[in-house]
Amino acid sequence: MELKNFMEDIVLSKLDMVLDQYPNCCRCDQCRRDIAILALNHLPARYSSTEKGEIFNRVQAMSLEYEVEVIQQIAKAIEIVSQHPRHAPKTQA
Repeated sequence: MELKNFMEDIVLSKLDMVLDQYPNCCRCDQCRRDIAILALNHLPARYSSTEKGEIFNRVQAMSLEYEVEVIQQIAKAIEIVSQHPRHAPKTQA
């Protein structure tokens, strides 16, 4: 049995669009991963194990209210990660 959290796909599909609104935010793999994880931790999981369940999750994800919540959580995560990145700051030569 394979379990899939559909919310991961939604967050990853919206991540670049929201990051474009924050030009000074680091986009390294570490920061992108931290932003996605932080956003996912504040959103309800949407698991499915069947094609029917995946279709149901996709239909729900199309609602404007659902999309707004995802974007808000990504934006909050960007603010937090930007203030406290886990990677070493880049040094300029």
